[in-house]
Amino acid sequence: MPDDWRIRIEVEEDHAGGLLERLGAGLGAEARELARDLENHRLAVTRDEDTVFVYASSRAAAEQAKAIVEAELREHGIEARTSSVEHWLHGEQRWDGEPPAETWEEEELDRGWAPWEVRIEARTRDDAEKLADQLESEGYKPQRQAQYVIVGTANHEDAVELSRKLGGEVEPGGELVWEVAAGNPFAVFGGMGL
Repeated sequence: MPDDWRIRIEVEEDHAGGLLERLGAGLGAEARELARDLENHRLAVTRDEDTVFVYASSRAAAEQAKAIVEAELREHGIEARTSSVEHWLHGEQRWDGEPPAETWEEEELDRGWAPWEVRIEARTRDDAEKLADQLESEGYKPQRQAQYVIVGTANHEDAVELSRKLGGEVEPGGELVWEVAAGNPFAVFGGMGL
């Protein structure tokens, strides 16, 4: 998988179009001199309103492109903010200069839902009540009905760990449960009782 690199240049919108044109055809003297090292490279240049992006296939090419852009900005007296060279993180589907995206688990937590649940069937109602009290003292917010206890967790790893500690089944929680069975408040333990 090829590497992708870029620089981001934020300029006033009035100058973004002109910068794009100059990079495409009309480089100034200093920028032309710097561009000689990149003659055999093809750099993609795009614009999104007041931001110009230059993409390259190597860090060295991106750094050279940054020097060319900065020379062009200086020559024309254009005020701009140029990013450091950014690298595309394939596994995270983002540029390393951007903050990580929120996971669906974090989105569920932001909405006040626990994204994962551990469902535990205690032997008796008293055991369920004691377990719920214990979990509450540990900072959890368990739900108890009869001999059943449901405990929400912030992530899958915590749910698996709690399940190993207490027994029980790990299931998606929060709004996911409501989406699967919209309007259904029933949390089914085990199979269907026939």
